[in-house]
Amino acid sequence: MLAYPFYLWSRSPGKSGSHFHPSSDLFQPNEKKDIVTSTTCWLAMAGLLAGLTVVMGPLQILKLYAVPYWIFVMWLDFVTYLHHHGHNDKLPWYRGKAWSYLRGGLTTLDRDYGWLNKIHHDIGTHVIHHLFPQIPHYHLVEATEAAKPVLGKYYREPDKSGPFPFHLFGALARSMKSDHYVSDTGDIIYYQTDPKLAAGAHTSD
Repeated sequence: MLAYPFYLWSRSPGKSGSHFHPSSDLFQPNEKKDIVTSTTCWLAMAGLLAGLTVVMGPLQILKLYAVPYWIFVMWLDFVTYLHHHGHNDKLPWYRGKAWSYLRGGLTTLDRDYGWLNKIHHDIGTHVIHHLFPQIPHYHLVEATEAAKPVLGKYYREPDKSGPFPFHLFGALARSMKSDHYVSDTGDIIYYQTDPKLAAGAHTSD
């Protein structure tokens, strides 16, 4: 729940750059003004929350802001994880000379979130988002449909959802039981299962 702001500040372990710094290597030089604006707004919001905490008390801010924020972050983690894990077939991960932009994009997964699709700005169409991140969210569904015949077997059709995507919790549980680590060697790798963790999961069942 608390990892997300730290990720925005300093990214994942072993990676450099900050989402708040206008000179970060994450951004193009022409995006510097946008990052300054974004960071300024973030600081203003942090200041507003600090002021409201003094005026309203920490308990009110916990109920009105912190708890909804934690729910948002947990759902964000859930969605992000399932766009890269949990397929019935093991998906390869590439590194070194085996990696390419196209290969990386094609190992992501589309997901159907039912009536939440529009709330998510159709980010369930994740493959086309990775391949062409410049496509605006309101064209993602259209672009995905256009790309399917071209991608052929490399596109994995998502399981259809009911009004609420309860089926994805099964995919999450399945992945958590089997996708534990990847090898430190090799350029084309797959998630492997740690027998100790798997045994613990079966015991808890």
